[in-house]
Amino acid sequence: MKDKVVGGLQSLAKALMGAVAVLPVAALLVGIGYRIDPEGWGANSLFADLLIKSGLAVLENLGLIFAVAIAFGLAKDKNGAAALSGMIGFLTVTKLLNADAVAGYRGIDVESLEGQQLLEWAAQGWKAVGNGNVLFGILIGILAAWTYNRFESTKLPDFLAFFSGRRLVPILVSFFAMILSAVLFVLWPFVYGVLFNFGEAIQGMGAIGAGIYGFFNRLLIPTGLHHALNSIFWFDVIGINDIGNFLKGGETIAAAAAATDQASCPGTWTGSTCEVIGVVGRYQAGFFPVMMFGLPGAALAMFLRARPERRKVVGSLMLAGALASFATGVTEPLEFSFMFVAPLLYLVHALLTGLAVGIAAAMGWTAGFGFSAGAFDMSLSTGNPIANQWWMLLVMGAVYFALYFGIFYALIGALNLRTPGRDDESDDAADAVVVSDESVSGVARQIIAGLGGAANISSIDYCATRLRVLVNDYVKVSEKEIKKAGVAGVIRPSQTAVQVVIGPNVQFVYDEVVRQLSGAAVAFEGEKAE
Repeated sequence: MKDKVVGGLQSLAKALMGAVAVLPVAALLVGIGYRIDPEGWGANSLFADLLIKSGLAVLENLGLIFAVAIAFGLAKDKNGAAALSGMIGFLTVTKLLNADAVAGYRGIDVESLEGQQLLEWAAQGWKAVGNGNVLFGILIGILAAWTYNRFESTKLPDFLAFFSGRRLVPILVSFFAMILSAVLFVLWPFVYGVLFNFGEAIQGMGAIGAGIYGFFNRLLIPTGLHHALNSIFWFDVIGINDIGNFLKGGETIAAAAAATDQASCPGTWTGSTCEVIGVVGRYQAGFFPVMMFGLPGAALAMFLRARPERRKVVGSLMLAGALASFATGVTEPLEFSFMFVAPLLYLVHALLTGLAVGIAAAMGWTAGFGFSAGAFDMSLSTGNPIANQWWMLLVMGAVYFALYFGIFYALIGALNLRTPGRDDESDDAADAVVVSDESVSGVARQIIAGLGGAANISSIDYCATRLRVLVNDYVKVSEKEIKKAGVAGVIRPSQTAVQVVIGPNVQFVYDEVVRQLSGAAVAFEGEKAE
């Protein structure tokens, strides 16, 4: 039972990445558009207007994108019919439950409401039902994937044979979406009220709440479930929508000026005004000092603490990880180099991250990202009108570089922690790194061997940085053998699940593993075994 729950959560977290992966291009388009026309936000430049609107086409439809991505990601063979079903299900539910539709069902003239009646109507949350509703997207994506996995091979009588199999799935999802709409018609006001109050409580905690979020964001990295946590704070699940509101920049500022209550305020409602400058971006800003400066400082400390004869190899690993962290905000190659061999350091890292997010929020230093808190996203933030004293994050970053370096260097030496290059085993996999395309074949071969061979692999897929594998017999899995491939880390979330942390080049390793296993009876997620 535990394995099924953990496996299900792992699959959902992986599927969420399919939706999150589209954000960088949206951030790029919106960021460049604002940089071209920082005052008019597209009003003074046709090209800037085209870029901004193209980016907002993604940001304003994240609910629909999540529904499609999750349905596709959770489908057992990644067939387009599942994605189509997710889209149909989402459009059905949002059409049946949008504010105008619900008002019509109940015979309510919304324009005539005022005072307490208007507040009660707004508190039911029907205006939150639309293409941007990520929570609806997640629910419908799961529903569509379940329908596909359950009915994609269903045969109908001959006279209905055309609608058998995969063609049946979108039809069934349409009916199931109607049933789900009826359920949500009753439950949504209660659910929205609970979620909205939770969002208000988090926002009410201010900088402390931001810091707590930052701490748990890092603490959940080993499980891969940090994406689920992020969706609460970064997207419009409970009204926070920190990434969306930040990237909209001028539109968010205008919405704040027009806001009349907490429900219409995209930032913090003070009782009379809506504050967004120094507020929107608080769940993102504090990550920049950590990812751009703190972790590279830790990498330098681990390099200097490595044994002299192993510094050359360790240096390659640390340099590659530090550059990835600084430039793009991809931190897992560095984090997994010490996460399990020195868990105390990882706890310190999580605490320092929470502190950074809390401090940035308290000081009102804000910047945002569409992918992660690296230099590239920072450069885009500088032209966003809602960014506030973003340069102070760089000053804080210099302090964090020294802080991480000093703490890591001192703790590694004082406690004799087994960070890369300090392990007694000469073949320590933490000293290795995939450095070229030519090495991918050997890496894939070693990973397959460490997983117990092709016959022991029941399914394999990948996300942003990890291979996600299900095995038949966990006893046959050798973490030591897998690590000989030069991977960043190995995680065993359950007896049947294995995650192999590769880094940003995971797709190429996955492709090679699949190629080598192409003649074996392995049910890949993404393609059926022969």
